[in-house]
Amino acid sequence: MQDFVLYCKSYSQDFLRLKRLLDSVKKFNVDQIPFFISTPQTEKDLLISLIGVDGYSWVADEEIVRANPLADFSKYQSMAGGLSQQIIKSEFWRLGLTENYLCLDSDSFFIREFRKSDFVSDQNIPYTVLHQNKELFQLAADRGYSKVKHNLRLEAERVQNLFERQGPLFYCAPSPFNWSAKVWKTLDAEYLQARKISIWDLITPDLPESLIYGEALLKYQAIPLIAIEPLFRVYHYDWQYYLMKRLGETPEKIAQNYLGLICQSAWEAELDFKQSSKSLPSRLLKRAKRLAKHIHAYF
Repeated sequence: MQDFVLYCKSYSQDFLRLKRLLDSVKKFNVDQIPFFISTPQTEKDLLISLIGVDGYSWVADEEIVRANPLADFSKYQSMAGGLSQQIIKSEFWRLGLTENYLCLDSDSFFIREFRKSDFVSDQNIPYTVLHQNKELFQLAADRGYSKVKHNLRLEAERVQNLFERQGPLFYCAPSPFNWSAKVWKTLDAEYLQARKISIWDLITPDLPESLIYGEALLKYQAIPLIAIEPLFRVYHYDWQYYLMKRLGETPEKIAQNYLGLICQSAWEAELDFKQSSKSLPSRLLKRAKRLAKHIHAYF
């Protein structure tokens, strides 16, 4: 078993983004931390044809699902991909490959050198991203996007209430998530088994995996809490990206404070492997809305 690895759960539409991530890992991974990638079994050949076989170890999503004896495989097969991937990422620990893992999304990539010490202490305790999202909330308020804070607070409150915790709302996002297998294992033993359910019953669109991990850590204290700010610079919204770019933000400047960068795949369509199925009018309307947000960044 490794003490720390990198892990990304991906699928075919994101394989071009995944190639960019893999290239950045090869370039900046000073300590040669092992990198694992999982995809559906049926997409393995396509993965290899697009990104090759060097620089990572592959596992099948189905292997991760079956590692949980309580998992309902038919539920996994019928579940929307955006939701099932949250659960698969949360279940990677069950393979017994590592004690801790940095869970990366395909639309992320490193922009400077990184080492194991950026993620875990000398005692192999992973640092936990834990904050109150004040920077994003203030920026959204300044620009008139009041729903950002409202929606994210509701989400955090739902998960906090699930674990009956009082006090400030905390966020363990954005990606990448620096996770300990001990936290997930304790959640399984103390919460899920006591209710005779699996994590496939717990994680829903209203109860995301990142918040569940954070609240489970606060509740059961499976590892010491060593809080850090987000590891990557994330542009959650296109208006945020345009605004920060106008203010002079560049990858070179971002690298002074962050290890990597994430641009949401939803508005980076040129890296979609498959052709968009949307109609031409729909695509043109989307571009027009994005242009309007770009212009709005200057006012």
